[in-house]
Amino acid sequence: MDLVKAAQKGREAAFLRLFEEHHAPLFRFAYRLTGSVVDAEDIVQSCFLELLKPGCTYDPARAPLQTWLFGAVRNQSLKRWRDREVVLGQSVRLGDGTSPERETLRMEMEDAVRSAVVELPETQRVVLILAHYEQMPLAEIARTMGLELGAVKSRLQRARASLKEALVAYAPGVEQNR
Repeated sequence: MDLVKAAQKGREAAFLRLFEEHHAPLFRFAYRLTGSVVDAEDIVQSCFLELLKPGCTYDPARAPLQTWLFGAVRNQSLKRWRDREVVLGQSVRLGDGTSPERETLRMEMEDAVRSAVVELPETQRVVLILAHYEQMPLAEIARTMGLELGAVKSRLQRARASLKEALVAYAPGVEQNR
């Protein structure tokens, strides 16, 4: 019996194993889509609860569990995005011994990148996050999003170009395309 079926039948150990295997990348993906720790946790929890429901749409013959879960996180994030404006969360980290000036610059750059990513069109943002932050292969992204591989490549290229343009002020010596 696979873990999903066992979890759906109420076996706690199976559910915990599934959760441990998939929680971290799903949370990172949800956080990068929403910019909110609270929303990311809620979204991931909702996806796992959906997996346990009797009418769950997950079908192992159609796609791997990871693909289904990333798609569920994407859909939940888009729903929240549409339902209300996204409030960017602030990352709080302990200093690593660097100077306050360096830490301030690092945080400013992080905020600039996060804001630039959030400002991308939804289709480009999702592809970029999956490719760069989650290091998902492009073919897997295409399956997750229900797109052709060429469309994924095109969206990723446009996202990179938009980020380059938005962040040119932070990269001295890089020419801006005009």
